[in-house]
Amino acid sequence: MAKPMKFATKLIHAGIHPDPSTGAVMTPIFQTSTYAQTSPGVHKGYEYSRTHNPTRTVLQDNLAALEEGKFAMCFATGLAATDAVMKILKPGDEVLASSDLYGGTYRLFTKIFEDFGIKFKFLKIQNAADVEPHLTAATKLVWVETPTNPLLRIVDIASVSALTKEKGILLAVDNTFATPFLQNPLTMGADIVMHSLTKYMAGHSDVVMGALVVKDEILHQKLAFIQNASGATPGPMDCFLVLRGLKTLHVRMERHCQSAKEIANWLYHHPKVGHVYYPGLEHHVGHAIAASQMNDFGGMVSFTLKNDSLPEAIQVMEKLRVFTLAESLGGVESLCTHPASMTHGSIPKEEREKNGLKDTLIRLSVGLEDIEDLKEDLAQAIG
Repeated sequence: MAKPMKFATKLIHAGIHPDPSTGAVMTPIFQTSTYAQTSPGVHKGYEYSRTHNPTRTVLQDNLAALEEGKFAMCFATGLAATDAVMKILKPGDEVLASSDLYGGTYRLFTKIFEDFGIKFKFLKIQNAADVEPHLTAATKLVWVETPTNPLLRIVDIASVSALTKEKGILLAVDNTFATPFLQNPLTMGADIVMHSLTKYMAGHSDVVMGALVVKDEILHQKLAFIQNASGATPGPMDCFLVLRGLKTLHVRMERHCQSAKEIANWLYHHPKVGHVYYPGLEHHVGHAIAASQMNDFGGMVSFTLKNDSLPEAIQVMEKLRVFTLAESLGGVESLCTHPASMTHGSIPKEEREKNGLKDTLIRLSVGLEDIEDLKEDLAQAIG
């Protein structure tokens, strides 16, 4: 029996085979909407590209292998993937969610699905003890990010999953910040893994896409039905771009982590910097959990200035030259984001502040540039 592939080999080979018609090593872009049938309902597994597309099939098979799952489904965006999970719920069902989470997720939950009778409770979740007191008969799903966006809090996946399994509740983990290179939530008991493939997985800031990965066949059937019936599926060119990006995920993540660690330590010792949020720092809340469930600590760093001045924080962001002030993260280029006005602007200010997200917080996505250039850029901007 052949030994299981190591992660780097999976990235390049899992679910991927030379094209049988031409021998092409790279998966072709099947730019077609429909497929010929030899008789009504008799075809080669493909009938319409909303339902299935060969390029998307290869990507989904690759993603399932990377996340140690059995089934993966790709969507036009990460939010479309999240939307599909919400559609397995019914009016009156309740979701417990991390209070520190992406603003678009919060907006989808509170502005769309609350109107359909789904109830949401936002909690500071680190482990099962933070979840258990809030469980009710209506609780059907726990939704967490780890590390969280943008405060990089850590959730003990195994602890929470043990509780949810005991209670018959689904656990979904947004694994966007970590990627399967750093952690595999399904192996720790999660039922659903969500990715914004736009970020580290594609890695080049040139595509928008999301994905879900599961092990359970019945859950897969439900989500695949929603994927097809709702129709928020990606095109083959986007799938090709993500497949291309995934082949270098391991080497990119190694560099992201290495540089982010150095940037976090540099910021921590800077006299004008206040708090630094990075799971790799020993003082970080959740550092021990991160060290136990992650292979490294990721490429995201958030910080505030010591004087906590919003005008000065804005001035720092405006002065950056190598870091680009822009939304998103996980690309080869370093990005700087002001969560309060950008990625998390849809969360009311009082809710942000209650969760510890200050208007003065600066979030960095540390890219692949030379580390000395990145430090010099931060030095000239902070002063």
